[in-house]
Amino acid sequence: MKINQKALGLSLGVVWGGCVFITTWISYLTGYGEEFLGLVQSIYPGYSITPLGSVVGLVYGFVDLFVCGYIVGWIYNKLAQ
Repeated sequence: MKINQKALGLSLGVVWGGCVFITTWISYLTGYGEEFLGLVQSIYPGYSITPLGSVVGLVYGFVDLFVCGYIVGWIYNKLAQ
């Protein structure tokens, strides 16, 4: 059975990008999750806990996990042959 690499990458990218976006807004409004987002800031250049930063994090998160999911799907398909 093969995995659709694009679908895996897309689903993981949407979930992770959405998590970063939502967590940024929660932290911006309440201060909750700042330690976690400090780690995100160290990974994604230009990201900050601001409304603009939430969009930057959304894009970075989507691209990051899309590529990772695509690679994992590709490796799985190669090993499952």
